[in-house]
Amino acid sequence: MRSQPSLIVLFTLLYASFGALSPFLPPLLQSRGLPPEAIGAVIGAGVIVRMAVTPALGRAADGRHAVCRALAGACLCSALVAALYAVPFAGAALIALALAQAAALAPTAPFADACAVSAAARGGFSYGRIRGFGSAAFILGSLGAGALAERLGAAAPALAQAALIALAALAALRAPEPAQSGGAATPTLRWSDLFANRAFLGAVTIAALALGSHALHDGFAMIYWAKAGISPSIAGALWSESVASEVLVFYLAGPWLLQSFGERGAFALAICAAVLRWSVMATTAAVSVMAFTEPLHGLSFALLHLAAMAVIARTVPPALAASAQSVYSAIGVGAAAAGLSFASGFLFSQFGAASFWFMAALAALALPIVLALPATST
Repeated sequence: MRSQPSLIVLFTLLYASFGALSPFLPPLLQSRGLPPEAIGAVIGAGVIVRMAVTPALGRAADGRHAVCRALAGACLCSALVAALYAVPFAGAALIALALAQAAALAPTAPFADACAVSAAARGGFSYGRIRGFGSAAFILGSLGAGALAERLGAAAPALAQAALIALAALAALRAPEPAQSGGAATPTLRWSDLFANRAFLGAVTIAALALGSHALHDGFAMIYWAKAGISPSIAGALWSESVASEVLVFYLAGPWLLQSFGERGAFALAICAAVLRWSVMATTAAVSVMAFTEPLHGLSFALLHLAAMAVIARTVPPALAASAQSVYSAIGVGAAAAGLSFASGFLFSQFGAASFWFMAALAALALPIVLALPATST
């Protein structure tokens, strides 16, 4: 339990730093002269960079039994890169800086999850409550950085991220390592051990389908609502509802649901929430309806993530914790989100609201995989 406060500090600082810059990176790039199509290409290339480097970095950190120290190093590199946005780079130099930032940030969230999930399993506390602090901090980081951008200009959020993630590096040094070095000999574990783990691969596939189905909403919900005559302020309130429900599920409801229904039950509930959410969006954009469906995000995203973390904690040896989290992040979340984001643009342009039926079907495809997972006691 003594590791819990250090992890709360780590997740608060880390996710506040994410919130400080991620919503404001496109305006920052635009202020330096990049056109919209170039901004989209840079963001897409950043996803590819993260997918490429994260698994390799995770395996290296596991091999040295130094996940939290590697996390501290990644945070320091991220702080340095973010601080360089204060220099008025433009053109190719600006693009290179954005890609360097993507590479530096790539392992931070999965490494933090590796430390927290393992510590929660050993210490008997809830990973979800640690992660809930992160989601709440993301909101506060976004609000604070928005105020700074209005007062100090487009580069201010980057400098805010630099300060926050540098502090997160210090917090990472106090976080517990997933695998102990020294003492009794630790068996050598290989990539093949991870990919032979059927439960882990099942969780990754479920995440790819169910979390990937959020791509259409993330990319086009605001446009969809605007076409339906919903004002920006109301649309922002609806989006805030979804984020607030995420915090609530991570911190309170999610751990209870996971304990009550087990991993398979939590997965099934999350997937059903996603299917319902996208099916409703395919048929209406009425504010009165959206106000009740947007909070389903707490189940469709947060509860599913908690169930996946429970599977990883139960089935993956601590010596492969960072590798597992890196693969989950790069493939289960990153690759699926990237591919489906491209597909969402085509679908929405061709079918409009009806394209949400495709996402409902995609999420439903995860249900047979849930049924194939081994049952666990609740």
